[in-house]
Amino acid sequence: MRYLVLFVFVFLFTTSSFGQETPQDFLSAEFHKERREAFRAQMPPNSVAVLFSNPVRNRANDVDYIYHQDPDFYYLTGYREPNTVLLIFSENQTDTAGNSYNEMVYAQERDPSAEQWNGKRLGVEGVKEKLGFSMALNGKEFAKTSVDFKAFDMVLFFDFKNDYRDARGSADLFDLINVFKERTNYPSDYDATKQQLYTMIKSTNVENSANVAQTLGRYLNYYTDLQKDELLSNFVNAKDDGVRKEIKEKVTLELKSNNLNSGVIAEIMNNLRETKTKEELVLLKKAIEISAVGQVEIMKAMHPGMSETEIQGVHEFVYKKYGAEYEGYPSIVGGGGNGCILHYIENNKPKVGEELVLMDLGAEYHGYTADVTRTIPANGTFTPEQKAIYDIVYDAQEAGIKASVVGANFGGPEQAARKVINEGLLKLGIISKEEEGRTYFPHGTSHYLGLDVHDKGTYAPFKENTVITVEPGIYIPEGSNCDEKWWGIAVRIEDDILITEDGPVNLSAMAPRTAEAIEALMKEPSPLTNFELPSLD
Repeated sequence: MRYLVLFVFVFLFTTSSFGQETPQDFLSAEFHKERREAFRAQMPPNSVAVLFSNPVRNRANDVDYIYHQDPDFYYLTGYREPNTVLLIFSENQTDTAGNSYNEMVYAQERDPSAEQWNGKRLGVEGVKEKLGFSMALNGKEFAKTSVDFKAFDMVLFFDFKNDYRDARGSADLFDLINVFKERTNYPSDYDATKQQLYTMIKSTNVENSANVAQTLGRYLNYYTDLQKDELLSNFVNAKDDGVRKEIKEKVTLELKSNNLNSGVIAEIMNNLRETKTKEELVLLKKAIEISAVGQVEIMKAMHPGMSETEIQGVHEFVYKKYGAEYEGYPSIVGGGGNGCILHYIENNKPKVGEELVLMDLGAEYHGYTADVTRTIPANGTFTPEQKAIYDIVYDAQEAGIKASVVGANFGGPEQAARKVINEGLLKLGIISKEEEGRTYFPHGTSHYLGLDVHDKGTYAPFKENTVITVEPGIYIPEGSNCDEKWWGIAVRIEDDILITEDGPVNLSAMAPRTAEAIEALMKEPSPLTNFELPSLD
């Protein structure tokens, strides 16, 4: 009888694990497989790429943060669990049984006890069935892997951030990384940035070395620790090409000491993720539209007595109502002067009063995140000063969106927007010369958008099916060197723009942008008006 009960438990455990009700609109296994093929096509000959899942990060004591997969890992696998490693080979490999393969996953092992507490795992069979991998093994098998990393000309990997812990068991991320380090002779002083710069020196022609030296100089000014590296410093400060040629030879020898490379994999992922496939655009558009609806609903619900936290809650309630799993980044809700803090996330002002409220929020839907900002008057009507600043930012954004076309330089939208803002601030007397404009508009205008809110890309001229933000702003903190009537005004308008051959498409246009449209919408009734909670004194 005991054996029968055990058999029934195991049978139910293994057969019911993949029968959970879950959303059916995730990216398909075929999508992720096609992305791996595209990745493989850009790999150097005789190379292997090794990618690790994100660590489980601790929040406090025995409570961890909600797990979020590394976007590159997710892009290539669709796998949303921790303690996993993916290998992609540039050419087919053959195992001891004569089977051919060009990729493999070492997955988190099934564990009935752990799954009772923390949810079902795919395990090896699930990875094969759901994710489409033919070669999958339990993570603990990585310690016995037959892969000889030394046999490859190049081992591609992202360098480690050292933010992972050693958990119980023998196949957590800590153990997987240690196995990798042992098998690849990972140097204790490995520096990914230094290696990138060494590779730059190695690959440059002597006649171009002076230009490369200038580029390296900028890196060394930013990464001051690298100034201690004699080869880099000497290359930057060399007075003739002969000296740089000698340094190039030394750098080449240094690079041959191991076959690890963390630069090429970044270039490949930047190339792949910059433009979006049709499947990706479906999810990204949904995330953006959800976020736009959040802006619409708070415009109708807003009143001076609301707190920044409550405003944030309305947005995020809308996200959850549509099935968005997360926010794409910490929500920013800044009333009045708080809006002048670019990444203000405290959101704890008890009442927004009669001020402008800057709301920069984005839903993450199935891995893809939006990034939409609106600035609205808490009482429903812009003051003349608020509207004057708002209209400048709106006109700047219109110019930036217009510049977001195929073939244009990545910096084009910012140049167009900054010109409008500088001219507007001059006209209002807030600045006396254009160079002062950056005081009140201190950030860039655009970034890529996708699996990350600041997504990966090459920053080359715009390509079709790239999604970027256009987000100019003006921020005038208390005490600024201008008339006091402008103090405390902060305005940012941000939309998510799809670049197409037919011109830019505003994917977040559902949320009103003009001052007049915002004021009109704020007069409409909100379903939240009569939502009252008991007083808790």
